[in-house]
Amino acid sequence: MELEFEGFLISDDKGLLQLERIYEMLHGTYWANERTRETIARAIENSLCFGVYSGSEQIGFARCVTDYATTFSLADVIIDERYRGRGIGKALIPFILSHDLLQGLIGSLATRDAHGLYAKYGFVPVDPKLYMRRPAAKPES
Repeated sequence: MELEFEGFLISDDKGLLQLERIYEMLHGTYWANERTRETIARAIENSLCFGVYSGSEQIGFARCVTDYATTFSLADVIIDERYRGRGIGKALIPFILSHDLLQGLIGSLATRDAHGLYAKYGFVPVDPKLYMRRPAAKPES
């Protein structure tokens, strides 16, 4: 699955992922700054992943941990600081949520500071400080 968005590419192709860039971006976050490259590589291997690219450079990442039957957890959503404010995250989230493998599943996530963003896509607070949940969308008939 791919989407061209204002000169950027959003894709679920794991073959395009750039481990070093993902490590660099996640290393600067409050939630993943202590993860090793090996841990990140294992997380990628065991998740449904999404990359955002500007030319040949990866500038964004997100992944879903899922059983592909009942639930998914949206994790590690990150856009390189140099590219923030361009609507890339606002294109990435609906792209992820429209993925065929996530239809009909209940979604959850944890965030300290992006409740407003995720609320736009159907996530509602479970714990007002951190957790949000998105009810399973009914499959289109």
